[in-house]
Amino acid sequence: MNCKIYSTLQAALLLGALTLSAQSDVTVRFDEPASHFTASSPLGNGRMGAMVFGNTNRERIVLNEISMWSGGIQDADSKEAGQYLHQIRQLLLEGKNIEAQKMLQQYFICAGPGSGSGNGANVKFGCYQTLGDLFIQWKDTVSAVSDYQRTLKLDSAINTLTWKKAGVTYKEEVLVSAPQQVIAIRLVADKPGSLSFSTGLYRRERASIRLVNGALEMTGTLNGGNDDPGVQYAAVLKVISKGGTRTQTNEQVTVNGADECILLVDAHTNMNWPNVEKPGPAPLPVTVKDVAKAASMAWPALLQSHVKDYSALFNRCQVTFTDNSNNEVKDLSTVARLQRLQQNEKDASLMSLYFNFGRYLLISSSRKGGMPANLQGLWAEEYQTPWNGDYHLDINVEMNYWPAEVTNLSDCHQPLFTLTKQMADYGRRTARRYYNAKGWVAHVIANPWGYTSPGEGAGWGSTANGGAWVATHLWKHYQYTNDKQFLKEAYPILKGVGEFYRDVLITEPSHHWLVTAPSNSPENTYVLPDGRTGETCMGPTMDMQICRDVLGAAVASARILQTDKAWADSLQHIVSRLAPNQISPTTGGVQEWLQDYKEADPHHRHVSPLYGLYPYDEITPWDTPEMAAAAKRTLQTRGDAGTGWSRAWKVAFWARLGDGNHAYKMLKELWAPAAAGSEIKMNSGAGTYANLFCAHPPFQIDGNFGATAGIAEMLLQSHGVHNIIRFLPALPSDEQFAAGKVKGLKAVNGFVVDFTWQHQQVQSVNVFSGTGAPCRLLLPASAVVKDRSGAVVPHQYKDGVLYFNTTKGMSYGISIKQSA
Repeated sequence: MNCKIYSTLQAALLLGALTLSAQSDVTVRFDEPASHFTASSPLGNGRMGAMVFGNTNRERIVLNEISMWSGGIQDADSKEAGQYLHQIRQLLLEGKNIEAQKMLQQYFICAGPGSGSGNGANVKFGCYQTLGDLFIQWKDTVSAVSDYQRTLKLDSAINTLTWKKAGVTYKEEVLVSAPQQVIAIRLVADKPGSLSFSTGLYRRERASIRLVNGALEMTGTLNGGNDDPGVQYAAVLKVISKGGTRTQTNEQVTVNGADECILLVDAHTNMNWPNVEKPGPAPLPVTVKDVAKAASMAWPALLQSHVKDYSALFNRCQVTFTDNSNNEVKDLSTVARLQRLQQNEKDASLMSLYFNFGRYLLISSSRKGGMPANLQGLWAEEYQTPWNGDYHLDINVEMNYWPAEVTNLSDCHQPLFTLTKQMADYGRRTARRYYNAKGWVAHVIANPWGYTSPGEGAGWGSTANGGAWVATHLWKHYQYTNDKQFLKEAYPILKGVGEFYRDVLITEPSHHWLVTAPSNSPENTYVLPDGRTGETCMGPTMDMQICRDVLGAAVASARILQTDKAWADSLQHIVSRLAPNQISPTTGGVQEWLQDYKEADPHHRHVSPLYGLYPYDEITPWDTPEMAAAAKRTLQTRGDAGTGWSRAWKVAFWARLGDGNHAYKMLKELWAPAAAGSEIKMNSGAGTYANLFCAHPPFQIDGNFGATAGIAEMLLQSHGVHNIIRFLPALPSDEQFAAGKVKGLKAVNGFVVDFTWQHQQVQSVNVFSGTGAPCRLLLPASAVVKDRSGAVVPHQYKDGVLYFNTTKGMSYGISIKQSA
């Protein structure tokens, strides 16, 4: 038996050091076992995921592998759609929207069942689904349990469960290692010979489990759609015990009287991401190899390797509020803190905890070289996930990556770029079939199988800006890194979007603006003057904003790379003719459609016409004050309610408008304790679950990521024409936020920014220049810039903006003399 993995004093000392760092803003705390996965502890390495329920009688750990997708490659493009495009557009030009929508539904949707109405597990679209469960059935289920504690430490990505039973203290530690690519579970007790349990793997369908060389192997084949064979998967559980005895069957391993046990789990599929046309290697040999390699390591080495890898990402950025209320909440469960906040008690560190949790989730669900985070990141207990756990392109997958650049996790952004390239490859056929256009297009829903067709419903599935929206993330990454090699690789994708819009934009008759047609404003409904309702239209505001965003990026990219000058010039001319933002004469808000239609639901969860406020930046209080005022009016009309992700988006909106108090109000709305459950609700139940997962409901991870980005916007902004760095642009006036510090937020042009503040005023700033770009800071005239040697750096000051040149790789300190 391999004994190398047994723990030693070294491991105990390492974990002890980690425990000391577990403060109220890096610890998610539970005081009872989870009854639903929304109270479990989520862990992940970007590919494998685990949700620890923390039950001391029968422990359940839900297992996930990010490529566990049913379905498969299909051609869902209608072969006849393109011949009806002219008729549909003509109806729209004549104001016959409802007739156009009927034709759209008949001829311009996908071929086949599409997403299966969001239940696509058994059709070609497929769905993301659970790998299965690991269970640990403890022998003693009768003795009373005391001193129960479960903590998820965000600074080390380790879940620790301790409890007492019959005079013995037990400990369970769980981590998901990226270097070793395994889930590792360590069980110990303070009395030798106390560990007695059975363990095994479980999956309710399409699974075969057997014992091979002392390890449990679970293998199977998912439904490839229409009962075709699909993805093959394999999982392996290896149990390493010290002391005691063990017996094993084809279903479980039983340990009696052990001193310590290590459980190692790994899984793979044969999905060959992103080249999914052909399967990859058989998953079982790869899985067995990973487990064997991890089993050869001593536990301290495995632990140290995991912490080093994870903390290298997590420790890049930190937000801290120096408020005394931290001491009042440090021993409370997280759900108790959420409840306490709703009673208007202070808890400044909850904001930094949620910020840290969002970054933790992104690191844990999206790693370079892997697949992107889906609607649930990578955590799912279902065999039919809500909305297939897919990549929704009308805000959700984009929101997943809003915090990637600004919170210093550019590496974690890469999986989305891979998805974008795959969509561009498949979307060329879709562009030809539906729009007779060059370039590429993707609509509202996507999966790993290259689906770029419209959805099965014209009312929601015909929005043609999904691919373009995702493509803006390529430009966003360049803005934050100034990486020309990356831009060179991304340029063909951006150019492809430009080619598509060049071919599909048409001239509307009233103002002769260029508009998209057909389209809709995501999932929203208008009311015509005659009382009829519809979704299909020309040139909804969000389409036009995305066009300006992505086409502007394509033009800028061509000029930076010094290529395609004539093409870029022609595209710039097109941008100048796009339908502009309008202020609704009826509501005073930003008009959502080309015409001033009445909204069927004025409080709709999508706030699509404010894309130009966030994540795009063509609406700002300083450059477009009238439009910013209209955006504020839109938010007031929409109200503060909504789904979880909608509330998160509103955090960012209010931050961009400089209203920190309302941004914080939206955070409190988002943090309303949500009842555990998996039922889909559109108009009630939104908030935050016991484990800080966002409740749409049900669980949807985009709200976590969106609010994390929103918190960053409250503290630092660098958008707008000149990318001026603005400190504390939306800090709440509440005294609990009056002092704090930020480490490692990123600004456009590759700046990494640290700063401190007291009495809501910035005290000191440090700027690291990653690219050598000029730096512009909105600071008082008393600010002085010095290099790392202490020498004053020449700088200019005009209109409240401090300007100085930088050298790549250099840091600059800025001190601010405070007025008396």
